[in-house]
Amino acid sequence: MKCFFSSSLDPMAFRWSLGNHENFALQIADATNFYITEKNRNDIKNGSILRLTTSPSVQLHERIQSSSMDAKLESLKDLANASRDITFAQEFINLDGISLLTQMVESGTDFGDLLSFTLTAFVELMDHGIVSWDTFSVAFIKKIASYVNKSAMDTAVLQRSLAILESMVLNSQDLYHKVAQEITIGQLIPHLQGPTPINDEMAHQLYVLQVLTFNLLEDRMMTKMDPQDQAQRDIIFELRRIAFDVECDPNNSGSIEKRKSMYTRDYKKLGFINHVNPAVDFTQIPPGMLALDNMLYFARHHQDAYIRIVLENSSREDKHECPFGRSSIELTKMLCEILKVGELPSENCHDFHPMFFTHDRSFEEFFCISIQLLNKTWKEMRATSEDFNKVMQVVREQIMRALTLKPNSLDQFKSRLQNLSYTEILKIRQSERMNQEDFQSRPILELREKIQPEIMELIKQQRLNRLCDGTCFRKISSRRRQDKFWYCRLSPNHKVLHYGDLEESPQGEVPHDSLQDKLPVADIKAVITGKDCPHMKEKGALKQNKVLELAFSVLYESDEYLNFIAPDKHEYCVWTDGLNALLGKEMTSDYTKSDMDTLLSMEMKLRLLDLENIQIPEAPPPIPKEPSNYDFVYDYC
Repeated sequence: MKCFFSSSLDPMAFRWSLGNHENFALQIADATNFYITEKNRNDIKNGSILRLTTSPSVQLHERIQSSSMDAKLESLKDLANASRDITFAQEFINLDGISLLTQMVESGTDFGDLLSFTLTAFVELMDHGIVSWDTFSVAFIKKIASYVNKSAMDTAVLQRSLAILESMVLNSQDLYHKVAQEITIGQLIPHLQGPTPINDEMAHQLYVLQVLTFNLLEDRMMTKMDPQDQAQRDIIFELRRIAFDVECDPNNSGSIEKRKSMYTRDYKKLGFINHVNPAVDFTQIPPGMLALDNMLYFARHHQDAYIRIVLENSSREDKHECPFGRSSIELTKMLCEILKVGELPSENCHDFHPMFFTHDRSFEEFFCISIQLLNKTWKEMRATSEDFNKVMQVVREQIMRALTLKPNSLDQFKSRLQNLSYTEILKIRQSERMNQEDFQSRPILELREKIQPEIMELIKQQRLNRLCDGTCFRKISSRRRQDKFWYCRLSPNHKVLHYGDLEESPQGEVPHDSLQDKLPVADIKAVITGKDCPHMKEKGALKQNKVLELAFSVLYESDEYLNFIAPDKHEYCVWTDGLNALLGKEMTSDYTKSDMDTLLSMEMKLRLLDLENIQIPEAPPPIPKEPSNYDFVYDYC
């Protein structure tokens, strides 16, 4: 293994009487165990301990071909570990090590740990990027795919096989199509349903294979329909037959004009754009023939839902009908965009959806659920033909949000869509808009600060108006509760509190004239709440916690008090806020904070309504320079 030696090792070999020095190597004696070459010898730090070892590449190349199973297993374990070193990998590959490993795999004689470590070593060697992936035979691909296609397979072998297929798909366009011919979603389902937990590495591998299997749809998606192809036109006839329970034999009785008129009427009900020749609708790519395939699958496998949607919309007014044909074509195109059909997988993505591994025709079932969602959303939005694009945007958002939750099955996906109605989407949008970064930007914060005094003044006026309406309060003695009442209200000019006793609880407002006592607002010195109130300091009063929370007093003159116990928390907040407002103090109740949040949020939404999807700048636009002259100003004199 010549490159494992520097030229300085030659005299050392001579001094130690080592024959065939190319069979030895220098290795750093630390956790890395990297081998020394002419290229990295300058990276050796002073004080590093070097170890003289036998050359592993030549040795392992011979040992992994041993007839002894135990010796072969130990050799493959050592090979799997050593292959992480790029220097070793280069030398082993130079000895046709990759070819040897592929032959061992293709022979099919190894299994269990022998196969696991063989594949591990292969993956480690290929990860260095020394050998091109395009060099491997179809026989090798089929063998690796066979390990994935088996329902019961050793976890380590399965994971390494998935890793190899993933690398093939990502690194070679030619192998991409060859792997696609060997792997299907149905063959991956048993691995997801098994007891083996899926880690991040397997999640990425399954994501790659998920994209791969969906990309098998690409040919249909990029195939235009030939309006003259009778077999393709028969599919459209089949859609008409299932929907309207009619015979589609073109040779049936009736004049040609009558049949054309009948076909045109039915194709219009089916929601095609071209009523005369709907085959023209499928000449657009994408989605091409894939949309027609989906429609036929829906009509055959979910016949009741298909007929209901078609007949339901055909009975509506023209502007309110949800066109099934047009919707299906646009929906298929949208689903392909969401699932990235036709695109190569991303190397850094682990985003695979388990539900697509639960059905052999998962994409078609995905379409069937989505087309029913579209029809439901159309009705909820009370949409017209002019709202078609808006409905599609909402449906896209519904599907994307449901997929984000990673449902484990198609039924779970369908269930989650039920909770994402159009009304719920509007609520989510409003909530996200209030929490998005724009609402934390300086212009928005400045607008909030500007609006807050206006809102606070509005709340203040509401509180004072409530005080003017007045409230009935109970009198509670320290010995026992008595059904005695008194009433208090603020004068319309906000200058006097009128109050007085009542024999019973009033049915409406009590007029000012019937309230004998008065307290000028100018004489009020403070508002006291809770346990500091005089009537709460009486013996036994503090034991009544609920009463304590509703108690407040008005201090006037030197040591005179007007004591209150509010009937509920709401009235307590109204009166303490109103009295503080009369004294020019801040209103601090929970009720005020809640009202402020609600009213401020509503006002902000209203003021920003016209700025939907408009970027709000952080700084105001610059003020332009003054004009050189003002000759453009009209002189009225």
